[in-house]
Amino acid sequence: MTRIAVVTGGSSPERDVAFAGAAQVVGALRTQGHDVTVVDTTAGALSPDDEARLLRTTVPTTPPDAAELAALARDELRAALVALPAVRDAELVFLVVHGRQGEGGELQALLDTAGIPYTGSGMLGSALAMDKDVAKRIFHQAGVPTPEWVMWPASESAIEALGLPLVVKPVKVGSTVGLTIVRTQRELRPAVNVAARYDDEVMIERFIPGRELTVGILDDRALAVGEIVPRHEIFDYECKYTPGMSEEIFPADIPAETATHLQTLALAAHRALKLRDFSRVDFRLGDDGMAYCLEANTLPGLTGTSLLPQSAAAAGIGFAALCEAICRSALDRALRAAEQSPALGE
Repeated sequence: MTRIAVVTGGSSPERDVAFAGAAQVVGALRTQGHDVTVVDTTAGALSPDDEARLLRTTVPTTPPDAAELAALARDELRAALVALPAVRDAELVFLVVHGRQGEGGELQALLDTAGIPYTGSGMLGSALAMDKDVAKRIFHQAGVPTPEWVMWPASESAIEALGLPLVVKPVKVGSTVGLTIVRTQRELRPAVNVAARYDDEVMIERFIPGRELTVGILDDRALAVGEIVPRHEIFDYECKYTPGMSEEIFPADIPAETATHLQTLALAAHRALKLRDFSRVDFRLGDDGMAYCLEANTLPGLTGTSLLPQSAAAAGIGFAALCEAICRSALDRALRAAEQSPALGE
């Protein structure tokens, strides 16, 4: 039995997604016999009543509104989080958080400084992957194809060079929150304004017509390739978290050589960003047959409709086993670090 603090919630637009994932993870870990406490990064340790109220397995079809998120942001515990007994005394922190506050490296840095082991990528990898502009530059250097892009504001000629349609999205927000597909120049500025509600940087990217594919990574191993067929044109927030709004096919119905190529690219992206333990790497397979990497998710969703658990299941790894593997990777890393540290006083 391990004392585990599941840290979740937060003040990002993906707060509800985090709670839905935590509901799954907490249930799996307790089934495995672990002593689990749930901690919201805005409210602290949750009571059993709080758990019952907040840890819902379903996700609303829209994210929390800006006013609610602003109020929650004022309550973020930040450095005080690691001083909470539930976190300070845990043998392991299992991170089920999304958005800049949870995935951007700040939380990881706090846990590193406090010497508390945690699941997932470290401070550097988290920060690199969270910033889509930086991540795409790293993909380019690593030989991983990615759609062409510019950062707003950009010259009219630079935007025209991308061609229409375009994808306009916040740089450091996930779950397609704030994302718009732009088909005419007239739609561009309103789309930028929508994205800017969620982040201080906005990216304009060439839209790739084709198929939506994803690859899970676990312990530096590429799992099954999956295809997502959303009811909407893109795999947006509603399609991601509403049962029946998309069809997820694992393994994807693609040639074996295409699957192997995608797995190779996913591992290359994972390693180039210095990620660890687990991730999920998303692609568009263009109508031209070329695979384009969209992004790498350092703390991919763990809800009942999430893709990483489905990728793992197609590789023969059930949800409880997936959670155990993630825990084991983090605990083994902490043990190695302790063995490599000089004894006190040496």
